[in-house]
Amino acid sequence: MLEVLLLAVALSMDAFAVSIGLGAKHQRRPMSLAIMAGIYFGVFQALMPVFGYLGGRGVLGWVEAAAPWIAFLLLVLIGGKMIYESFAEGVEEDIATITHRVMLMLAIATSIDAMAAGFALTLLDVEPLLACLIIGVTTFFFSMAGVLIGTKSGTWLESKAELFGGVVLILIGLKMILF
Repeated sequence: MLEVLLLAVALSMDAFAVSIGLGAKHQRRPMSLAIMAGIYFGVFQALMPVFGYLGGRGVLGWVEAAAPWIAFLLLVLIGGKMIYESFAEGVEEDIATITHRVMLMLAIATSIDAMAAGFALTLLDVEPLLACLIIGVTTFFFSMAGVLIGTKSGTWLESKAELFGGVVLILIGLKMILF
């Protein structure tokens, strides 16, 4: 279960970082924006691993011997991408108005990684739907907190959150092949 909690925190860091940026740039009605970000990001972060898990279950029989290496590779790629993005400017710089369409696009963009990480759930000894629920709830709270933190402190924490999430995903991937 500890692995699921670590995975949930790591996967929520993308949404957390974007939420910080949203809060820093859109300070009007922060609680409303925080709830909106929490719902959008939380729901998509909960749903996408389900798709990854189902896809992983479908191919697990074919690649069972290589499954830990495939999960390792996916988690290292996702983690590396998050680390790389931690040094780049955020997309929320260009967003002038927060609409449901904008939030939908941001939610999809930040949850694609969660779909790939859902494959790793096939290798963990956990109930997959419970794991996805934990991921979604964790992301909900991190996203809400991100908006509220962003309104108070600006964007200085944004890149550090993505860096942290990337490192944790790589460590989970390493654990899958080493232990």
